[in-house]
Amino acid sequence: MPTDGSALDRSDALHKQVARHIRNDIDAGVLRDGEVLPSTRELAQRWDVSVFTITEAMKLLAEEGLVVSKSRSKRVVQAPDQPREKLRPPAPHMVLIGGYAGSGKSELGRILARETGWAILDKDTMTRPVVEAALEVLGLSPNDRESEAYHNLIRPREYEGLMAAAHENAASGASAVVAAPFIKEFRDAAWVERTHASFTAVGATVTLVWVYCDAESMQMYIRHRGAARDAAKLADWPSYLNTIDVDFRPAEPYVLVDNCASGLPLQRQARDLVAALVSREPV
Repeated sequence: MPTDGSALDRSDALHKQVARHIRNDIDAGVLRDGEVLPSTRELAQRWDVSVFTITEAMKLLAEEGLVVSKSRSKRVVQAPDQPREKLRPPAPHMVLIGGYAGSGKSELGRILARETGWAILDKDTMTRPVVEAALEVLGLSPNDRESEAYHNLIRPREYEGLMAAAHENAASGASAVVAAPFIKEFRDAAWVERTHASFTAVGATVTLVWVYCDAESMQMYIRHRGAARDAAKLADWPSYLNTIDVDFRPAEPYVLVDNCASGLPLQRQARDLVAALVSREPV
């Protein structure tokens, strides 16, 4: 039986994780200024945590001025939009964001896009309907992401289309934020070298970003988003963890973004990254 101290430590970690994910949604524009949040009980059900954990998370967000209590049962997002000058650097930038499922790469991508006005190319958003249709034609579940057929036939085409869209933006002089797992790709030095060369040929620069997130936070976020394609992972989480390397890092130069509960807010890390890119400083 855990001691009171260990229980408090766990509650502390959980409420910080929940607060971080809600903060990320506010920073990325998923939750808008003036939007009424679900009740404490509803949020507890969504996140599969206790009511106490949600209450503590709301206290953190209230202290930061991101959530305002209008009554005992009504909390409202407070994040008035501030118009920002869109960044148009002399040469286009391609920011490739990789990370495991639930790491927060899509959230980081949306924050970067809002900060800069650059295009956002998210693999799931761009390819999921076609991928699901293709899987069904092959007689497989539309949620399959584990079979050899998916990995050998469909996945390569997903990335081919994604990178073609990124290259088209670069060739037009437009910067873009590209979000996908990129696990196989970031391991392949030859792929990284070819990618740098292809974008350099059209006058663009490439920055690789790897989003790190601890296993507990990843599981919480995957459970919260409720995507059917994640069912196999959640059904046997320990087995899924055995298939990934949480401590993986790309071999080539990259920027590490820490999306653990103890890390700096994603928006702050995104702004630091943008400042380094625009000033052409090493990142």
